[in-house]
Amino acid sequence: MNHQLSCSFTGHRPEKLPWGSNESDARCLQFKAELWSALQAAFAQGYRHFICGMARGADLQFCEAALLLRELHPDVRVEAAIPFAGQADRWIPQERLRYHALLARCDFETVIQHTYTAGCLQRRNRYLVDHSSRLIAAYSGQGGGTLYTIHYAIRKQCDVIILDV
Repeated sequence: MNHQLSCSFTGHRPEKLPWGSNESDARCLQFKAELWSALQAAFAQGYRHFICGMARGADLQFCEAALLLRELHPDVRVEAAIPFAGQADRWIPQERLRYHALLARCDFETVIQHTYTAGCLQRRNRYLVDHSSRLIAAYSGQGGGTLYTIHYAIRKQCDVIILDV
């Protein structure tokens, strides 16, 4: 993949999103509209490869939007960057089904490592940035993996688009 034309995403899990898991909340619908606009803008600027970290919450919403973009533009490719094999094994059944349904529709699947270890999520986050020239971030102002990924992208001189949540 040409990272010059690749766009990745980082964002919070439901526990740090103002709407939690309630995707019918007006704030979530507003976020999804802003995310869709950011993806359309990236496409208009030449981005064709979109990489998702496949975490619960905003990541899966990004994956859904990227797959919708691919339906409209067949030259779009969607990559799932999975931190470790079995990432969704301990999720509740509804989230696990959503994850596997999205994963099955992705064009590429990159598993960063086979088993969970401390630091594997950060390795996945670095992969997202290292293989992209743009990072779209759903960020609420809280610390954690999303903030780490934003800072890493800035250090790597990646174009960072922050969507406030």
